[in-house]
This record gives sequence, C-alpha cells and structure tokens, in this order.
Amino acid sequence: MRVLHFYKTFGPDQFGGVEMFIRHLTHATSALGCENTVLSLADEPLPPLQTPSFRMYQARQDLNLASTGFSWSVFKDFARLAEEADVIHYHFPWPFMDLVHLIKGLNKPSVVTYHSDIVRQKVLLQVYRPLMHAFLGRVDAIAATSPNYLQSSNVLRRYQDKALSIPIGLDQSLYPIPDAGAVAQLQRRYGERFFLFVGVQRYYKGLHFLLEAMKTAPWPLLIVGVGPMEQELMRMAERFQLTNVHFLGRVDEQKKINLMQACYSVIFPSHLRSEAFGIGLLEGAMFGKPLICCEVGTGTSFINQHESTGIVVPPMDASALRQAMQILWDNPALAQRFGEAARARYLEVFTAQYLGQAYTELYMQVVSRRNAQTGQERPATLKHACAARVVDPIAQRSPTYSQSETKRKTQAEG
Repeated sequence: MRVLHFYKTFGPDQFGGVEMFIRHLTHATSALGCENTVLSLADEPLPPLQTPSFRMYQARQDLNLASTGFSWSVFKDFARLAEEADVIHYHFPWPFMDLVHLIKGLNKPSVVTYHSDIVRQKVLLQVYRPLMHAFLGRVDAIAATSPNYLQSSNVLRRYQDKALSIPIGLDQSLYPIPDAGAVAQLQRRYGERFFLFVGVQRYYKGLHFLLEAMKTAPWPLLIVGVGPMEQELMRMAERFQLTNVHFLGRVDEQKKINLMQACYSVIFPSHLRSEAFGIGLLEGAMFGKPLICCEVGTGTSFINQHESTGIVVPPMDASALRQAMQILWDNPALAQRFGEAARARYLEVFTAQYLGQAYTELYMQVVSRRNAQTGQERPATLKHACAARVVDPIAQRSPTYSQSETKRKTQAEG
C-alpha cells in the first residue's frame, strides 16, 4: 500500500504535534507494509530524504498568510507523487491543501486526519468555509483524533457517515532513553518533586491561568518550550515574583525526556478548543505521570480520565488548577495511583501499534471501496493482517469533573 501524506510542514528537525503524529504513524504503518511518502512546504526546501519509515519531499513555500503556506511548485510535485500512490492522507486544517486536492487530487482514494477545528480566525473561516466543505465532502474518510473531538466538533457532525475516531498513538522506542544521571541532577536542582508543562507557548495554552494559580504556591513549576506568548508570560511571572517558576525555553528531545522522567506531574492548562489533543499530555501518560488538564471537549480529557489518570478541571479557572496541584502534592499515594493508571491507559489505547493498525485498515477499506465502485480488483494484501483499533466514543467517554469526588477520595487516602 503506497500512501502519500500531505501537510504544510514536515522535516527532520520539526517536532510539532502534527509532525510528531506523522512521524509515529509512518513508523507504525511501514511495519505493516505501507510505503509512505510525505510532501510538505519549506522556505528553503531540503533535498529528498529516504528513511526506513518514509520518503520526504519539500516544495518551496512562496507565501505564508494567516498560518497558511502557499506554493506554486507543489501542484506539480503533488500530482506526480499522487499518481504513484494508492491512497492520499491529508492532515487538516490547511486551506491551501484543500485547493490542491480539488485541482490535482486525481480521483484517488483519500483519508483525512482531522486534527482541529479552525477556532481563532473566525472572519477568514467565513471566506474559507465553502472550500472546506467542498474538500471534506469529496474525501473518502475523516478520522478525528479522539471521540471527544468527534462528538464536539460542529464541522464533523456534518460528516457522520464517513467520520470515525482513531486516537493518536506514540511509539516509545522513537524517544531517547532517560539518562539516570541527568534525571538525578534535575531533581537536585529543582527538587525531587516538581510540576512540568511542555509545549509551544501559544494563546490557547492557558499558561497565564497557570501562573495565576502559582501565586504564593510552594511547589516548583518548570515550563518547557518557546512561542509567541513567552516574553509576556515571563514578565507576568516576574511581576508575581514567582521565583519557583522556571522557564527552560527550547530543549532537545533527550532533555525533554529526562524532564518527563524527573517530574512529579504533567500539567496541561489549555483552555480553548484550539488544543485539539495534547501530545505533551500523552507523553506524560507514557511516562506514568499523574495528569492535570482542563475540560474543553477535546482530546486532553480523553487522554486524562478524571479521577482515574489525574484531575480534569474547568477551563480558565486558576483556583481550580491550584486546587488540583495541591491535591496531588499533598497526596503522593493518590498521585502514584493516577500515574500508574495513566501508563496503563497509554498501553491500552495510545500506542503507535494500535494507531498503525487502525489507519492501515482504513486505507484498505477506502481503496477497496473505491475499487469496488470502479470494478477493479482489491489491492494486494499487506504483509500482516490487522484489525482497526477505532475507539467507541460512548464507552470511552470521560467522567464528569467533580471537585467533591476528588476531595472524598483524598480523605479516604489520608
């Protein structure tokens, strides 16, 4: 099965959420017999790259407007690579991608991973909406990254006949192994217990609420990552005299994993639906850490099951964030139990093996359906048989947040 992935950015040194997803997905599906090609844009395109999991091609980006890259040359590159592919895998949203598909899609079987609604750019959305629905209406299948998002997206409700949920999965073998010496050094420097946030510092990450929650708090907080909000947040921390909040900036993958291993809990205060999933939160679960996040109807509260793997609080509520942190800090036994449950949930739902199986099955379904419509034979069987790991959105629904329930559990622990 030859698969062409198309997204606006992808490169060897890019580790954003969608780029990470593509990297883990291609690694998993290549083990099941898929031959993956990834096409993206870049200001300075790299030469074609061949790895065990994918071939990478980059077209020159001519313009970037409202986080949307445009390229004249990619039309030719896309048409050539799409001609070779059995199925095209699009990664939404990227409005220019919709246009390329409608002009050069070659009537190929197609799958869309629906990573997020368009939340912030409401005026541009009004202009883009007809193109978006033309694109989504013509693709063969749409996969949301969590059942929560499948249920809560107004856009996806329109495509219930071809929309499903395939949770993002991670392959731990693609990460560095924690360095025990570096982990011990981090704990000596910042304390044996500290809270950790990892992510790009954007408007929807809720970090200003987290800093509000840290006023007079006794515990250390480490913030990893850079972004457009970084300087504003650092000034806010200075104004609040938060000497126990440490901004570490950009770190490499090895140091990030050392921090994940060293921390006490991973906190993810995103307060808007622009946070569609939360790779950093899932990495915390992978390392068996108790989790704190907000209920915004997306993948964050699908990863973090309230009062099972951690605590889910209302969004934009600094006092609720503080209370959740206090509960974990005061109850190590409860925190350990949450962390063990988070690790178990990662192994049950969020491994790259399940991700690869589900998408490989979906590829075969859309190709077989299209071939049946055109009278062609079914494509060659893959090396390994696999069954789709599609999560039932009802069975996996997050329980409702209740502070009183957490208090009762805390008292029982004590």
